[in-house]
Amino acid sequence: MSGLELIGARVRLGDRTVLDGVGLAVAAGELVALCGPNGAGKSTAIRALAGLVRLDAGQARLGGDPVEGLSPAERARRVAYLAQERTVAWNLRAEAVAGLGSPPGSETRVSAALAEMQATAFADRGINDLSGGERARVLIARALAQPATALLADEPTAGLDPDGQLLVMERLAGRARSGQAVLVSLHDLDLAVRWADRVVVLHGGRIHADAAPRQALTDAVLGEVFGLTADWTGGRPRFDRLAVR
Repeated sequence: MSGLELIGARVRLGDRTVLDGVGLAVAAGELVALCGPNGAGKSTAIRALAGLVRLDAGQARLGGDPVEGLSPAERARRVAYLAQERTVAWNLRAEAVAGLGSPPGSETRVSAALAEMQATAFADRGINDLSGGERARVLIARALAQPATALLADEPTAGLDPDGQLLVMERLAGRARSGQAVLVSLHDLDLAVRWADRVVVLHGGRIHADAAPRQALTDAVLGEVFGLTADWTGGRPRFDRLAVR
């Protein structure tokens, strides 16, 4: 049974179709990278799985059950969600922010998640007094601390330095190895190739590829969707812009 699943998902925002018959699934123990250019529908797909976007057609499922039939509390037990937006309205202590959404008695899990994200040193500071990268680490720790069966992360590496990006992907991969179904949207194809079990490529609201990284990021897909080419010599790709778009 898939931990996360979209079946024929269609979403219109205003006069624009953002998702057009999207189907994807993430099994327990799997890390899937959702890739595509800006406006491809990545955030909308993730928000639909979190129950934050109403589908015009199709279905979103968590643990095999339709999202719309789950209470907010049950959704929170099944999926942890890291939004792309990193603003926090109140200047709460970073440790308190990391514990938001976790059930009572989760102090040990929250402390462990902050340690995993190397954020313990600023746990007592106000969340809005932190740098953008420090705030990102706290919010990622919040998602890691939740004892959910699935995890959705929308651009978790954005704004982080290279060490922070690798740390995030290492932690997400660790959650997948521990049995969570993990879906992460990424712009960085290098990170997707290095860490993902599968890459799902979205473009214009439709799935253009869904396979292991090497099979998903073919010359045709790279050229059509990203305007890139890749040299896979040595097993790791070197991406470059196409000479003519």
